[in-house]
Amino acid sequence: MKPVPAPSPHAPLAERLRPRKLAEVIGQQHMLGEGMALRLAFESGQPHSCILWGPPGVGKTTIARLMADAFDAQFLTISAVLGGVKDIREAVERAEAARRGLTAQRTILFVDEVHRFNKSQQDAFLPHVESGLFTFIGATTENPSFEVNSALLSRAAVYVLQPLSEDDLRQIVHRAQGIDAVPVIEAAATDRLIAYADGDARRLLNTLETLAVAAGSEKLAEITDAWLLKVLGERMRRYDKGGEQFYDTISALHKSVRGSDPDAALYWFVRMLDGGADPRYMARRLIRMASEDIGLADPRALRLALDAAEVYERLGSPEGELALAECVIYLAVAPKSNAVYKAFNEAKAWVKKDGTRPVPMHLRNAPTKLMKALDHGKGYRYAHDEEGGFAAGERYLPEGMAEPDFYRPVDRGLEARIADKLRELKIRNDQKN
Repeated sequence: MKPVPAPSPHAPLAERLRPRKLAEVIGQQHMLGEGMALRLAFESGQPHSCILWGPPGVGKTTIARLMADAFDAQFLTISAVLGGVKDIREAVERAEAARRGLTAQRTILFVDEVHRFNKSQQDAFLPHVESGLFTFIGATTENPSFEVNSALLSRAAVYVLQPLSEDDLRQIVHRAQGIDAVPVIEAAATDRLIAYADGDARRLLNTLETLAVAAGSEKLAEITDAWLLKVLGERMRRYDKGGEQFYDTISALHKSVRGSDPDAALYWFVRMLDGGADPRYMARRLIRMASEDIGLADPRALRLALDAAEVYERLGSPEGELALAECVIYLAVAPKSNAVYKAFNEAKAWVKKDGTRPVPMHLRNAPTKLMKALDHGKGYRYAHDEEGGFAAGERYLPEGMAEPDFYRPVDRGLEARIADKLRELKIRNDQKN
């Protein structure tokens, strides 16, 4: 592997701290640890096309660069925000030139924000990926299942990157101090910085660089929590994003939604935004509320929460926050049920303590003659051929297992009608047994 030149001392802090080898990468050990999928890909010596999916600032570009270094490959990058077919064509020409050169060098083409390319632009990569002209690495913050063409997706492994943990971010602060890029930081100020970064290394590094410049101009030997709040002002006021007040506030929002108080829910939602909470985190919490506290009493709630999260991703702040606010109010006024939440937890507890019961013969799959000869699927009643589309008296649980009654719908919203339906089906079952 060719040595990676050290960055200039005048380079941005993010560049000075960028890992130069795999062992220096902080976080993502579920992929890069010993024996993990992406680590094995590095050690194999054979690059492969992949999609790196994860939130901002978690190392997607760094990993792509390290792959190029590990395989001694030419590293080309395209931003889908700014680029187009012309840039793809130029990358193809440079890859062909590298392959024809004296050293026959490989090419790794890194496409940042690949989801922003349209279908025809993404299709332009396909013949070159298939021919092996270059190894394609796409980075995206969006779900590639929805945003990347299926043809391109089928030719690339998908690796899911996670937000960096508090310990990961603390390591980054220590590394910055290790190269004297920032002065001493008070413990409380470090905690606040890590909470503010919210898993995003780039945000942390940019903030550290801002603080270092400001501290240098004031000739400060230590960054205190009070000074930090004064310098960063609006970005860090109100509460510590990772501290007790943060969790108290999200608890108040959740309980206000559960309690069907739209004004209180909206108040706590805006308080969190005003305090610096990441709207993406808020969107995730709203999706959870729709599942946990509304469930099948109003199945539209979950779809609305997912739509609100997608709208925010499309529009960003502040425009996208309105969709989240709409979702908050809808969830608050929707009928409430935790029946699905309770049923799921009860089913998990049951399965954990129960033995592995065999699947009844009439429910088993029978795709071959041998399996049919062994009576797999024998006696199964096809519900669509029965009166009312229901095979009254048929059992679907393992033999000897009593009816567990996991799901108990409430008498609110759609679940009231579901309860009526289940009572009717139970009567029909009882009449057949």
